[in-house]
Amino acid sequence: MNFVDEALIEVAAGSGGNGVVSFRREKYVPRGGPDGGDGGRGGSIYAVADRNVNTLIDYRFARVHRAKRGENGRGADQYGRGGSDIVLRMPVGTVITEAESGAPIADLVADGQRALLAKGGKGGLGNLHFKSSTNRAPRQATPGEAGEQRSLKLELKVLADVGLFGMPNAGKSTLIRAISAARPRVADYPFTTVAPHLGMVRVDESRSFVVADIPGLIEGAAEGAGLGHRFLRHLQRTRLLLHVVDVAPLDPEVDPVADARAIVRELKRYDQALYEKPRWLVLNKLDLVPADERDARIARFVKALRWKGPVFGVAAIRGEGCPALVYAVQEWLERHPADAVPAEKAET
Repeated sequence: MNFVDEALIEVAAGSGGNGVVSFRREKYVPRGGPDGGDGGRGGSIYAVADRNVNTLIDYRFARVHRAKRGENGRGADQYGRGGSDIVLRMPVGTVITEAESGAPIADLVADGQRALLAKGGKGGLGNLHFKSSTNRAPRQATPGEAGEQRSLKLELKVLADVGLFGMPNAGKSTLIRAISAARPRVADYPFTTVAPHLGMVRVDESRSFVVADIPGLIEGAAEGAGLGHRFLRHLQRTRLLLHVVDVAPLDPEVDPVADARAIVRELKRYDQALYEKPRWLVLNKLDLVPADERDARIARFVKALRWKGPVFGVAAIRGEGCPALVYAVQEWLERHPADAVPAEKAET
């Protein structure tokens, strides 16, 4: 798996070069005076969001990034060259924090956004800065300042309008294939999805939205069962959650209602704000239920779950019910802009 969504790195900016003590010495100039130049600035380290980068895998292996120090000053009023800056390109959606304290450093949410990670040290002053009417031959110079050093944590949170979650093998990957151009792996066993997938859903020529599919959750994910909570961070930026449920499990001992409740509990344990996001219920695999029993099956499920929010029945493998779901999602997104999403809370 080449998808990496978190990494720890060390950044060390360059120190400034030292100022120098020097005096002008030329033939026929007996009193040349001080001419020591300043040291150069140390190189800084920046992070830049790049939409062409979609994983943090480069930083899983290249963990230490050091910028060059500035050159020392020289005589004849010559300043030292500054150290070159380092630019680290990261995926859009990367959150950068202090590794130990968790203090936020930057949130790269737009392509081209630039953030300073470690500032290079200033160069020291040469002795030409210390000359005065009473100190005509200063022998003073200052050293360059040290560059900043930090241990940083990088977390990628994908940018999507809608997020899919549910039990393994609930049909999330089949659903995203049915409504978008994404082509995640689909198979008849759990955990076929081991990394998040993004799909662009085009409703018509001028309207579209982005949907994210994450690996399935199981009860006990908070304790590390299955793939744990590792990928739930990718739902934190979404505006709407779709809870996909398999209403026709092949195993007669599986209780879809109990599974749905367990997944919502895991969501709440992970992040209260994520739990309070607007959430819709998508009952999948209705193609496995006789046509004359589908409405009754949906009604029994909703009643048992005590669900009070929107409900959609689909057969994603055939595309049945998907157009109605897509248009409803698009209309909801248009009514609820990204900067004003209400906290609709459904009882489960």
